[in-house]
Order: sequence, then C-alpha cells, then structure tokens
Amino acid sequence: MESHFTVTVPAEGEPERLDQFIVRSLDGLTRSAVQRLIDDGRVTVNGIVEKASLKLKGGEVVAVEVPPPAPAVPQAEEIPLDILYEDGDVVVVNKPAGMVVHPGAGNPGGTLVNALLGHCRDLSGIGGEIRPGIVHRIDKDTSGVLVVAKNDRAHDGLARQFHDHTIKRIYLALVFGSPREDKGRVEGAIGRHPTDRLRMSGKARHGKRAVTHWKVLARYPGLSLLQLRLETGRTHQIRVHMAESGHPLVGDELYGGGGRLANLRDPVLRKLIRELGRQALHAKTLGFVHPVTADYLEFDTPLPDDLQRIIDYLESVAGG
Repeated sequence: MESHFTVTVPAEGEPERLDQFIVRSLDGLTRSAVQRLIDDGRVTVNGIVEKASLKLKGGEVVAVEVPPPAPAVPQAEEIPLDILYEDGDVVVVNKPAGMVVHPGAGNPGGTLVNALLGHCRDLSGIGGEIRPGIVHRIDKDTSGVLVVAKNDRAHDGLARQFHDHTIKRIYLALVFGSPREDKGRVEGAIGRHPTDRLRMSGKARHGKRAVTHWKVLARYPGLSLLQLRLETGRTHQIRVHMAESGHPLVGDELYGGGGRLANLRDPVLRKLIRELGRQALHAKTLGFVHPVTADYLEFDTPLPDDLQRIIDYLESVAGG
C-alpha cells in the first residue's frame, strides 16, 4: 500500500528547497528517491505539484505519497505473445489492450516483461532489472506494435532513434466530434498535470516539446476515425493532444472521453463503447532501422476485435 505523509513547513527559519526539506523531514528517503517522487507528481505543496527547487518560506503544507516498492526482479511467466518478428537482437510484439509493459506498483506480474522473460530470457540489461529490454512503452489500455531490445547494442541503437525522432509511429484513434480540417498538427509542451498526478497536461509549467500530426480517415455521426503520427513520444501524448483540441478519445475516462458518451443518440453504439472499456487507441505501424543490420523494418497491425466491431458498426450505419 501507498504511504501518505503530510508535513507543515515551520513558519520560522530560513527558506529551504522542497527536496531538501522532505529529505530532512521524512526518515528513510534519499535525495534521489525524493527527486523521483517529485518528478512523478507524488509531492504537492498546498495541493499543487511543484519542482524540487521550489523555495519554501514557511507555513506551506507538503504532502508526499510513497508507493510500495516494486519487486526487485521480474519473474518469467508463460504468457502467450503475438510475436510479429524476432531475431538475435530485437523482438517485435503486438501488445494486447489491458497488458502493462513492465512491472510496477500495483502490477507486479502479468506484464509484457514477464511474458518476454518467459519467452526469450535474454533481454537487454540497459533498461534495469524492472524494465529489461524496454526502449519505449504504450499505455496499458492501448493495443499495438512495440519493439524490445534483446541485447545492449540493440537497446542503444533503438534508443538513439527514439531520441532523434526517426522512428515511424502511426496510431489509429476514434475520437468524439469532427475536426474542422481534414488534417493538422498539434504542438505543445506536455508535462505532469499541476494537481492530478495521474494525468499529463499541455499546460504544465515544466513540460517537454510534443508534436502530433493527425489526419481524418472517416467521419461518422458524433465521432471521427483519425490516423495520428507521433513526431515525439511523450507520456499520454495523443490522449492529451486530442482532449485539449476538443476531441477526446472515445472511452478515455481520464481525459474526458467518458463524459461525451451520453451525447451519442445511438443506443447500440453507446453499448459497444461501454463494452470497449478503454480508450479507442491502437498503435498500428512501427518502422525503424534495425540497430545491428541497418535494414529498415516496418510492421503493421490490424485493429483488435473490440475496436473493429465499433468501426464495422459505424460503417454499416453510414452505408445503410
């Protein structure tokens, strides 16, 4: 279970950095651990997420959430995988919705890493004990293609391509509403939401540059099917960009996609979306240069059945 601590900064005394105050006030937390908690949005000052260097002047209420420790080493598990490609350096998988990429608080097992360790047992060590071989992630409830490194040379080569934004990443998303244009580009700085640590925001004070290119593939009553290309790859990037553009993803409760469901008049469509139970987002295409052979590889995955059922229904209504 998470531990919650609340400390009021004494009114007297010299101004002190937020991270230094927490280290001094709470036993058992190192400076680096406190920095991670702050970066993860688990520390608030008067209810607002702040940076580590904030100077506390006295009277502020500092709240800290400390998650339970994750298991030291993921265990290999015999979990079926949809493997699209594998050689001695990389493995490319089609991740199902509902599977977490690596172990963490609340998800000690049943992850993609556990499944991969059960399958190949020779993942790159660069990602650390918890994230061996992991070069990039997609959200638990997002389906689609993902590449994993099997050795450190492959990990380094893939990480460089992600850093340089040369990886081809194409997603499909079903969103609420109908964009005025047929295609466009969203750019902004995405960072942790100032008050909700579970969410990211384009209005964060300390965000990182994020760019999403989008194109309308189909328009339906109340919904649109979009193709999206990531130029950068920030946490929840597509979900944030679409929500803040006024077109949240269907089924995305965290970013406002749930509240729009009542606006749809078709009861069958509403039922299909409720059965989906997740954001309507699929990582369709991944293209990269093989980090060892230098060959260009590209993988394309079809929509999973739950999303395809909704599209098929929308097409049947539109054509009927």
